[in-house]
Amino acid sequence: MILISHRGNILGPDKKLENKISHLNKAINQGFDVEVDVWCLKGLAYLGHDKPKFRVSKKFLKRKNVWCHAKNLEALIFLKKIKAHFFWHENDQYTITSKGFIWAYPGRKISKDCIVVLPEIFSNKKKFVCKGICSDYIFKYRKFLND
Repeated sequence: MILISHRGNILGPDKKLENKISHLNKAINQGFDVEVDVWCLKGLAYLGHDKPKFRVSKKFLKRKNVWCHAKNLEALIFLKKIKAHFFWHENDQYTITSKGFIWAYPGRKISKDCIVVLPEIFSNKKKFVCKGICSDYIFKYRKFLND
């Protein structure tokens, strides 16, 4: 199962640290993939959920364990051009990532082919039949799956 840290969070949401390179690298170094929020302005890439906050390199965005959530049209075009793994969604129930994964919006029906996003918000289920999980509490899911 693919385990994806939501914005670098592994033990719960942390608004001050999420999308910071050091926070993301900590999650990566613990063996998780990471989902990041990407903005582009004037040809430069930034990370940040609600607005561009932290400059980021193309090299980081192209890492195999980084899932890029494009936050504006310029970012979508940029990520496609550099061949990063990316997707776009706002309130869509599902979207397909550039590598063909089904990204399921939180709270939606899932299948064995889906990446389930933030399941802790919408479900008390302890076990999911899915391709992967993206969570602020991803460490908890890894522990559960390993037990």
